[in-house]
Amino acid sequence: MTEIQFHHEAPDKLLAACQLIDAAWRQGRRILVYAPQTGVAAQIDKLLWTQSALSFIPHCRNESPLAAETPVVIGASLDDASHHDVLLNLDGELPSGFSRFEQLIEIVGRDEEDKQAARVRYKFYKERGYPLSAKPFSA
Repeated sequence: MTEIQFHHEAPDKLLAACQLIDAAWRQGRRILVYAPQTGVAAQIDKLLWTQSALSFIPHCRNESPLAAETPVVIGASLDDASHHDVLLNLDGELPSGFSRFEQLIEIVGRDEEDKQAARVRYKFYKERGYPLSAKPFSA
């Protein structure tokens, strides 16, 4: 059953995503970054290239021919996922097909709209018996 982690009160969701991606990648995990909005996908792609001068997180878009062998993939769909390890949700909606993944990471910002959408997702997961954890995001 998919383990679900909520990281709430993130001051910047995309920077928080980069830090969580980095931590998971350093643990040897493979991550699919679910970003169905093209602007968000482009931003996270750029941030992963530029977040730190001393680190590099190998990543690509899901349409890349290298996606199957790249540890971090950014995509707008879960249908063509090359693995089912970690899913990081950068959308405000419940990702269809999330239950195929071993772990789902949800990041919740500080604005009320984002919190409300996260509460709906949390309730959905809880009602279905998924193992949940929630903690404030810490850099």
